[in-house]
Amino acid sequence: MNPEHLRRSNVAMRILPFALWLLAPLLAHAGGDEVVVIYNSAMPESKAVAEHYASARQVPARQVFGFGLTTNETISRADFTDFFQKPLAERLAAARLWKFGEATTPATNGRPELTVTRVVQSKIRYAVLCYGVPLRIAPVSLLDEFEAKVAQSKFRRNEASVDSELAWLPEVKMKIPLTGPLANPFYLCTNQAQLNCTNGILLVSRLDGPTPEIATHLVDKALEAEDTGLWGRAYFDARGLATNSSYYLGDLWMLAGAEISRQLGFEVETDNHEATLPTSFPMSHIGIYCGWYAADPCGPFTASKMEFMPGAFAYHLHSFSAESLRTTTAHWCGPLLAKGATCTMGCVYEPYLQLTPNIAFFLEALGNGSTFGAAAWAAQPALSWQTTVIGDPLYRPFKKSPAELHALLTRTQNPLLEWSFDRLVCLDLAHGLRAPPLLAFLANLPITEHSAVLNEKLANLYEAAGKPSSAIAAWQTALQLKPSPQQRIRLRLTLGEKLAAQGRVAEAMANYRALIAEAPDYPGREDLDDRLKALEPKLGLKP
Repeated sequence: MNPEHLRRSNVAMRILPFALWLLAPLLAHAGGDEVVVIYNSAMPESKAVAEHYASARQVPARQVFGFGLTTNETISRADFTDFFQKPLAERLAAARLWKFGEATTPATNGRPELTVTRVVQSKIRYAVLCYGVPLRIAPVSLLDEFEAKVAQSKFRRNEASVDSELAWLPEVKMKIPLTGPLANPFYLCTNQAQLNCTNGILLVSRLDGPTPEIATHLVDKALEAEDTGLWGRAYFDARGLATNSSYYLGDLWMLAGAEISRQLGFEVETDNHEATLPTSFPMSHIGIYCGWYAADPCGPFTASKMEFMPGAFAYHLHSFSAESLRTTTAHWCGPLLAKGATCTMGCVYEPYLQLTPNIAFFLEALGNGSTFGAAAWAAQPALSWQTTVIGDPLYRPFKKSPAELHALLTRTQNPLLEWSFDRLVCLDLAHGLRAPPLLAFLANLPITEHSAVLNEKLANLYEAAGKPSSAIAAWQTALQLKPSPQQRIRLRLTLGEKLAAQGRVAEAMANYRALIAEAPDYPGREDLDDRLKALEPKLGLKP
């Protein structure tokens, strides 16, 4: 297979957010009856994760399968084929969840019409691999195929993630080359209903992580967010690359993803520095995180606790971000899940940038109401390659509209209502409304009086309207309303800068000293000391 045939045309156009509001996809039914749950029968904890998921999503008992597999994260190609891939296809057929039959593929590019054996009827669309099911397939040097057919030498490899190799399982009876990536015919597909087994794709994800407990609770957090919404802030750590850089595609995905998140009503922070986010950067209420390019968790992600919201998606683009999921300190996927993320994606071996997930399209599909599983695989340029998808594939964070969620939170007096009002304001801003009318709306809400989140938003609106004193007052009010630890740090840092800019030097210095007292372990202490020293002469104090 020639990797140059991968469908890469019009990528830049397709990742823009215009489709978010105008081209909603055709959504398919997504329930537990469409799922097959798979566990490693050699690990009791793997079965426990499977049973918990099946109960939570009401998966029929006959659709929960156990296979005796290695307990290592890496499986040999022979064992994968003989003990997992082929037996799974056989059991799906025996359980009448699949029916294989002959199908005709039309002639294309001078190739003749072909009759092949593939899945022609299916009752399932999703496969959930549970903690203990191997993660990656080791490379093998002897395969019965011609590697020379793969044009670029860097793609003449046959190692792969288990997830990605199972994604084309409906075509397992066809002669599919194992060397090199397999073009994903559903890359950038906006019609979720098309992603089904009769069209040749199984939507595979896994409930996995450093511990079985972490894996177990991924579905619980997904269900919570489906019920009451995915809220919080969105963080995008781009690199500020030039458009002629060979790696600019990664930045393009990040920047487009940030705009899509803004259109979805999130508070968005985007960093464009080459370095990753510094350790001192305060990340509060994380709903979405996307960044690149570090080998291991760094910066804010080295903190012992992080403020992930229920349902949060977190992703760091790195070639080996999922080399292992059993670690809480190395690579990215395991640590992100251990810190509280609900879903993520990563690569088990070197994928090369152009064959990593198109994160912008993924967020666009998710925002349009797609399931996590469908969005993840529609964002993959290739199958039989290196990506693993971790999280509940049925998870739909935007299952309910903003209006539906707002009515629910109001009716139940849920504390998340403050975030719903914040999103309504963000949506209005994204659609071109200016600060003054939104200021009046937010300032007169009874809930604003008691909300650190809404007072911080109010402060930002005052600043945008050219009212710095009112903005400072709102930030100060937010500090008195029990902000989260990381929000408190952000408020203190912002206030220090704004007070100093207004010539209120004594207040600025008192603010920085309050931050030192409130957060003695804050990793930006050296920067705070420098800020204080720079302000001292303005009060007539000796440096």
